[in-house]
Amino acid sequence: MDLKQLEYFVRVAELGSFTRASISLDVAQPALSRQVRLLEVELRQSLLVRNGRGATPTEAGKLLLEHGRGILHQVERAREELGRVRGSLAGRVAIGLPPTLARVLTVPLTRAFRKELPDAQLSISEGLSAVMQEWLVNGRLDIAVLYNAQPAAGIEMTPLLNEDLLLVQARPPGLSEDPPPPPIALREVARLPLVIPSRPNAIRMHVESEMAGIGCRPVIALEIDGVSAILDLVADGAGCALLPANAVTSSIRPSAFTTRMICDPPLRTRLSVVTSSLRPATLTQQNTLALIQRIARMQLSAS
Repeated sequence: MDLKQLEYFVRVAELGSFTRASISLDVAQPALSRQVRLLEVELRQSLLVRNGRGATPTEAGKLLLEHGRGILHQVERAREELGRVRGSLAGRVAIGLPPTLARVLTVPLTRAFRKELPDAQLSISEGLSAVMQEWLVNGRLDIAVLYNAQPAAGIEMTPLLNEDLLLVQARPPGLSEDPPPPPIALREVARLPLVIPSRPNAIRMHVESEMAGIGCRPVIALEIDGVSAILDLVADGAGCALLPANAVTSSIRPSAFTTRMICDPPLRTRLSVVTSSLRPATLTQQNTLALIQRIARMQLSAS
């Protein structure tokens, strides 16, 4: 059994599509299809049901997928062990970060990764928490930092820290930075026009849930998916935003905004580091996981 063919099959089965798998593997789709077909011929089994919506594993394919993940993991572990003989860890680690965190963590995380794991490769993707949780299960990501992650089959969660969401408003002309504005009750926030991401953004869902808990609902002025765009619109007077402090401090013009703590009740989100329980973490991934936890706590506590 050819390991490359096995890797191609596993990726197609996990992503449910030859097209998506060819992009992920950076392999031409005809070549990918041919290699998977050769594997089927060798095993004398149909492994995938191909249709207009993609590809799903047959019963034989599900069995091979289970074994294939383990085989490929063992091969990766063998490569790592050989790397340790020459004094380093190797392999590729794919990380997912929410946009608000990517602005703060990408540079220090990349710098620390290159220093501590010079022979390993790092891939960082941005995405919504709900989407990244799906990417973890299907193998596109190895590790993700998620807002308000919910327990689900196929994932393991490690609490990272809690973050306050602040009310972000445009700073009136001539207003000095001191003293800081007083806290504002969540019920009052519910009366303000908000520039907020669309569902199923984790922060949006959390805001709606917390406001519903006190009998309110948010006033949505605009739905925008993107931290920079949200802040630009707030600065332009389109409304207010609910964002963690690091989203403002890492922006191009933090002095253009005022931030207020929210009380009665406080508006806090939970950050977790999430991995797949379907694929045991390699040593490189374990070291990267510890690195993410250290860098995130350092950077977010500083902001």
